[in-house]
Amino acid sequence: MARVGAGTGGRLLLLLLGAAGLAAVGAPKPPNLVLLLMDDMGWGDLGVYGEPSRETPNLDRMAAEGMLFPNFYSANPLCSPSRAALLTGRLPIRNGFYTTNGHARNAYTPQEIVGGIPAEERLLPELLKGAGYASKIVGKWHLGHRPQFHPLKRGFDEWFGSPNCHFGPYDNRARPNIPVYRDWEMVGRYYEEFPINLKTGEANLTQLYTQEALDFVQRQHAARRPFFLYWAIDATHAPVYASRPFLGTSRRGRYGDAVREVDDSVGKILSLLRDLRIAEDTFVFFTSDNGAALISAPKQGGSNGPFLCGKQTTFEGGMREPAIAWWPGRVPAGQVSHQLGSIMDLFTTSLSLAGLAPPSDRVIDGLDLLPAMLWGQLTDRPIFYYRGNTLMAVTLGQYKAHFWTWTNSWEEFRQGIDFCPGQNVSGVTTHTQEDHTELPLVFHLGRDPGERFPLSFASPEYLRALRRVTLAVRQHQETLVPGQPQLNVCNQAVMNWAPPGCEKLGKCLTPPESVPEKCSWPH
Repeated sequence: MARVGAGTGGRLLLLLLGAAGLAAVGAPKPPNLVLLLMDDMGWGDLGVYGEPSRETPNLDRMAAEGMLFPNFYSANPLCSPSRAALLTGRLPIRNGFYTTNGHARNAYTPQEIVGGIPAEERLLPELLKGAGYASKIVGKWHLGHRPQFHPLKRGFDEWFGSPNCHFGPYDNRARPNIPVYRDWEMVGRYYEEFPINLKTGEANLTQLYTQEALDFVQRQHAARRPFFLYWAIDATHAPVYASRPFLGTSRRGRYGDAVREVDDSVGKILSLLRDLRIAEDTFVFFTSDNGAALISAPKQGGSNGPFLCGKQTTFEGGMREPAIAWWPGRVPAGQVSHQLGSIMDLFTTSLSLAGLAPPSDRVIDGLDLLPAMLWGQLTDRPIFYYRGNTLMAVTLGQYKAHFWTWTNSWEEFRQGIDFCPGQNVSGVTTHTQEDHTELPLVFHLGRDPGERFPLSFASPEYLRALRRVTLAVRQHQETLVPGQPQLNVCNQAVMNWAPPGCEKLGKCLTPPESVPEKCSWPH
C-alpha cells in the first residue's frame, strides 16, 4: 500500500469550501454512511494488519480498495464509553460516560446501571436527520437500557439488537436474561428466543444482524433516501459465537470462527452496495470499540499485534484499533494514512460528509478525517487516554507520555485476572496505581510500539517530547468541563425485568425492591 502524505495548498482551498469540496471530487449529493463497529476486536486480528492465518479476505480486500489507518484509537479501553464517544464526538469525560467511584476506574453499562447517555448530548443520528438521513442501529446499543435512553428516542429510526452485552444465561429470578429489540419493543431474550450455546459456541445472531443490514440498505435504496447504518455487532466479545457453517473452520479456534463470519458478513454488505451500484455513493468505515480482551485469549479473545496489554488498559493494546475507510472512486485505493485518528472522528467526518456542521455550543473532540482521506492532509493532534476521570496518558506525534500506570490490583491478578498475559514490563504494567505526573514515562511509539523502553529522563529527546505533551495537556485541562458522571449508581430494580413489549410475549418479570447503591468498579 502507498503512504499518504501532506497535500498541496491548492487542495486546502477545497477543504475550506466544505460541502462544495465534495462536489469537486464528484459527489453531488451526501453519501450514505455505514459504520461497522466490532466488539473487542484487536488491531492484530486482520490479515492486512499481519495476522498470519489470513482468514479475513473480505476485510483485506476492503483495505486494498480503500485506506488503512494504522494509528487509529478508541476513546476508552471499554465498550460503553467508547460507543458514547463515537456517537457524540466527545470524550467520555465530557459526555458523562465515566465513574468517580474510584480513582482511574473503568465503567460501562451492565443491566443494573441507572444512568445512560444524557439528554443534552447531541447524537449523530439526531443530527443526520437535518440532512434527510434514515438511520438504523443493528446490534449492541450499550448507552443505557432504561426507557429514556432508548435509541429510537435518540435519532435512530430503526433498531434490531440489544441494550446490553450477551452475557448469560441467567435464571430470570436473581437476574433477567438480556432482551433483544425490534424497534420499540422486545421480541425475545438471549438464551431463550435467541439461543447461544456456550458449550459449542453456536449462535445465529451474526446471520440475523447481517440480514437486517442488507434489508435496510435495499429498502432505503428503493426509497431513494440517504441512509446511516450503524452495524454494531458483538460476536467477537466473550462468550464468542458463530453460526454452524463457520464453527470449526478457523485455525484460531472459536474466536477465529467468529472473525471469519464477521468477515463474510462485511463482504456481503460491500457486495450489495456494488450490486445496487451505490458503492461510489456510500462511505464505509470499519473499526472496533476497544482492544482485544487478552484476558479471554486465545480461545475467546483476539490479538493486539505488537502492542502492550489489551482491553481495560490504556496501553496501546487496549486503545489502538483496526481501521479501514472505503469509498470507491473517492477515497484513494490501496493507501495508508498515518493520521492519528480517533473513534470520535467518525462523528465529525460523518457530519462533514452529510454537509452538516458539528454543534457549536460544546467542545467536539472528533476531527474531520476528509482532509486526510481525500487529499493527504495530516493534522497534528493529541490522543487522550482516560480511565474514569483520570487522564492516564497522552500521545502526540510519535511520543506517548504516561502520567499514571496501572493494569489491575495485585488481588485481582493473583486470582488470575490478567489484562497483559505474558507481557509484564517492569515499572510499566504495574499492579498498583503509580503516579508519574511529575516525571511521566515517555515512549517513542515508532521505535517502541510495545511500550517496553521508556526514554531516559535526562535525554534531550525526552525533554523535547515532554514540553510538547505538557502544553497539549495544559490546553486540554484548562477548557475541560466534565459531564455529570452516568456510571456511579446501580440498582437491581432497573434491570431488564419488564422491557416494552414483554406483555405481548408473556415475558414480563417482577423486579425486586428499588435499592440504589454505589456501583463497584474494581479496575
